Amino acid sequence: MTEQSEMSASPGTAGPEPAGEQLAGVNTAFYLPERYCREDSIAYLMRRILAKVAAEVESEFRDSDLTNAQWVPLYKLHTGSAATVAELARECELDAGAMTRLLDRIEAKGLCQRVRSSEDRRVVNIELTQAGRDLAGQIPATLCRVQNAHLAGFSQDDWVTLKELLGRMLHTAELREAGRKVGSS
Repeated sequence: MTEQSEMSASPGTAGPEPAGEQLAGVNTAFYLPERYCREDSIAYLMRRILAKVAAEVESEFRDSDLTNAQWVPLYKLHTGSAATVAELARECELDAGAMTRLLDRIEAKGLCQRVRSSEDRRVVNIELTQAGRDLAGQIPATLCRVQNAHLAGFSQDDWVTLKELLGRMLHTAELREAGRKVGSS
C-alpha cells in the first residue's frame, strides 16, 4: 500500500491523516488521539447543531411559554408515542422523578392532566387538555420551519444522503448499546 493510499484528507485539518485501522475494507479509525481536534468531531458538530436547532424551536414557542424540555413530551403525547408517565419518561429518556417534575410544570400551564387508570391504580395516564392539543398541533409546522431553515443550501440529494448517513451512525450506536447491555448482564 502506498503512503498516498494510507492517508485520507480530513475536513478542518491542515493536512491528510492516517487512514487508521481497516475492518472489512472500511476505515474504522477516523480520529487519532495525537491529531484530535474537537471542531472536527462529528459528535461535537451534531451537539452544536442540535443545541442551535433546539434554541430556535424554543424561541418560536416563546409566546406560548413552552421550553424545549416541555414541547418534546407534549409532542410525544400528541402523536401517541406515550400515554403514561412511565412510557413518557422512557420516550423522553428521563427518570421518573424528572418526568414528574416536568409534568408538574406542563400541567400547571393547563396543557395536560394526569388521570389514574381505572384498570390499574398504579398506572397514571397523561391526557392533553384542549389547550395542550392545540399547542401540540403547532409543533410539526415549527419543527419543519426550523429544520428547513437549517438545511438552507442543501439539495434534495444532500438531504437524503445526510439522513442515510445519520441513520447508519444511529444504527451502529444502537448495536453498540445493545452489545454493552448484553456484556453487562
